Amino acid sequence: MLNKRKEQPRKYGLHRTLASGVSASSQGLAIPHASPDISQKNRRLTKKKLVLLIFSVILIPLLTIGIWDYRNFASASSKIFGTSNPLGVFAGKPLDDQDKRVNILLVGYSADNPGHGGALLTDSIMILSLDKDSKTGYMLSIPRDLYVNIPGYGNAKINEAYQAGERADFSASGYPNGGIGLLQKVLSDNLNIETQYYFLINYSAVRDTVDALDGIEVSIESSDKRGIYDPNFQPHEGGPLKLPNGKHQIDGQTALRLTRARGSTSGSYGFPQSDFNRTQNQQAVFAAIKKQLNWTLVLDPRTNGQIFDAAAENLQTDLDISEVLPFYRLMAAIPEEKLQPVSLGDLKSVNLLRGFRTPTGQAALVPAAGIQDFSQIQNAIRSLNQ
Repeated sequence: MLNKRKEQPRKYGLHRTLASGVSASSQGLAIPHASPDISQKNRRLTKKKLVLLIFSVILIPLLTIGIWDYRNFASASSKIFGTSNPLGVFAGKPLDDQDKRVNILLVGYSADNPGHGGALLTDSIMILSLDKDSKTGYMLSIPRDLYVNIPGYGNAKINEAYQAGERADFSASGYPNGGIGLLQKVLSDNLNIETQYYFLINYSAVRDTVDALDGIEVSIESSDKRGIYDPNFQPHEGGPLKLPNGKHQIDGQTALRLTRARGSTSGSYGFPQSDFNRTQNQQAVFAAIKKQLNWTLVLDPRTNGQIFDAAAENLQTDLDISEVLPFYRLMAAIPEEKLQPVSLGDLKSVNLLRGFRTPTGQAALVPAAGIQDFSQIQNAIRSLNQ
């Protein structure tokens, strides 16, 4: 009887230990598995830690960058597009076109430089023509000295059209008000070029954008073995422009001088065609900027803030904010080799222009076919669209 009483508590103790989930090893017993409750609790803690790690390492930085990007774009969009709702950029409105071709008028002037005697003269006029279907395009430079008829102003160089329209408060159906509208009408009347959008750009935008990109690469291919040299720049502008032939990584101030230089000052070299060489350099700078821009840079708030600021301070456009992404996608879809630079000076290797002396004694350019006879030029431009 005594032996039975001593064995019973031992058997009952083992039963209570297993039932209560206490580790068998602590009781000196070999039980092959741990408590399922503790194992599940450990797994839940591990998952929570993983979620917190992902949130802190990935999501918080992404959220911070997103807010930073939004603030940068919001600040610029209110100035460029006149809207306080930058989210309109995601609307994705299709671009206006003519036979699937989008023509953008790019105009450069020096309104940002009050000391410039001809600040409202447009020394850079380009047509950026993009084919939405074939994903090809061309940049057509219009010589600033092209002698045309400007409605309400008379015969003059085309670079005077914007200034004339601003001073006369130009207004006509189908065109923007002011100087840009009159310039668009002059291009339509004389060259039969219709543009759907325009960008009016202070030259400072070139400098600031290139600096935001940490410089661009351009290739100098002058017929002069020394390269190019133009001393017509003041010390505050960076001094004389001098670049040997070959590839160069240039900063914003150098890019700005390159878009302005035409070798008209004594001692210059490397600009045998003067204004035509300048337009070629402008096209090269534009192409280099386009090559540098990509989604990584656009989404990097450290870079895009500077680019947006440069645009907000130096650019006017009639592109709607809802058309920004379609425009960017179209530009990005056209490879560098598919964006052809052309000018009226060498279009289709045909001599389309000749020198002319205006009644006031100014040097100008007129159609080779005859003064005010733009039919040959119109045909050459039309062939680009085929």
